[in-house]
Amino acid sequence: MNDLVTYLRSPVAIRSRCGQLFQNAVAGNSRYFDCDLAPLPSAADYVIDVIRSEYPNLQIPFHSRWRHFEVGGITRLEQLDSLLAKSPHSKAIAKFDLAIISVLLDAGAGSNWYYYEPVTNMGFKRSEGLAVASFQMFCQGAFSSDKTSKMRVDAQKLQDFTEADLVQGFQIRPDNPLVGVTGRLQLLQKLGKVLTALPEYFGENPRPGNLVNYLVGKVNNNQLEAATVFDAVLSSLSEIWSGRQSIDGVNLGDVWRHPDVADDGFVPFHKLSQWLTYSLLEPLQELGIQITGLDQLTGLPEYRNGGLCVDLELLRPKNSDILTTSHSVESPVIVEWRALTVMLLDEIAACVREKLSMSTEELPLVKILQGGTWTAGRKIAAEKRADGVPPIQILSDGTVF
Repeated sequence: MNDLVTYLRSPVAIRSRCGQLFQNAVAGNSRYFDCDLAPLPSAADYVIDVIRSEYPNLQIPFHSRWRHFEVGGITRLEQLDSLLAKSPHSKAIAKFDLAIISVLLDAGAGSNWYYYEPVTNMGFKRSEGLAVASFQMFCQGAFSSDKTSKMRVDAQKLQDFTEADLVQGFQIRPDNPLVGVTGRLQLLQKLGKVLTALPEYFGENPRPGNLVNYLVGKVNNNQLEAATVFDAVLSSLSEIWSGRQSIDGVNLGDVWRHPDVADDGFVPFHKLSQWLTYSLLEPLQELGIQITGLDQLTGLPEYRNGGLCVDLELLRPKNSDILTTSHSVESPVIVEWRALTVMLLDEIAACVREKLSMSTEELPLVKILQGGTWTAGRKIAAEKRADGVPPIQILSDGTVF
């Protein structure tokens, strides 16, 4: 594989390329943002207040899709465990199936969509709504071509998935519109094709969950690096992303260009792939595998974490149009906002740990995101704006945010 492609798929590249834009902004040379680190202590205090409110004993789980499945205080994961096969390995495969399909459907829903869950008589919006919708679809067999084994995801069903299936599963109507329907459908269909094309990752009877078998083969002394899981996600799923940059025919995924980045100008983020990686770690831990190197991965540059940085005035847009105009994902202002968010999450995490007298091992970034910055971003958005929308608006295609 091309050396540049390999590099751009690494967490090192994410921090290095984002770091170029961060240093530029801190020096006052950004085209779009003033970056002020003076509010960092107060920003950390805000995040700590949210952490203590959510997790008073500081026993914080990973930031992953599994948290959203229990929204509303409903013990859906206990229900799931009771319904899945009793074999720990088979259970892990099914959980990979669910996590992968749910995360890939997790790009922003828009502010006007919600999901009504009949079994609980509750309604949920945004990421939690998408999570509960995909959870119920999984349990009902929406992603399985085998009517005798509903709680699975397989390649054939994904390739045959229709817009009508998506409309029904997500309760989409004129008065309940979901952003990025076409993008989500294409993502599922492409996933079906990729599963079939890569038996080394997804097995001869292709399903996403068979990635468990590949990763178990990478375990050494009962340990597995988080970066190994991340690499497997990127290597196996890169072809599902549409309309992206490519090198030598290899799709780069969540990688964009910025005019102020040296050399080739590429800035990698791999937000959804890292979110998916974080979501695959817990089923592996349930198999008794120890996950190492958690903080090699980065914070997630999406609108809640990015919005937090703007709302806490670590970032100040230089032009009011940045706050009043919707921007495409590939626009330099969004690329830079995301890059600065990655680096500021590291800064916030370091400050939070210092104030709590906790080490990186005790409080890794993945727990600060959960505790943490994502919830704080949503909280301050609700305090500042109607409907809790982020301060900067993104035109989503249903595949990135």
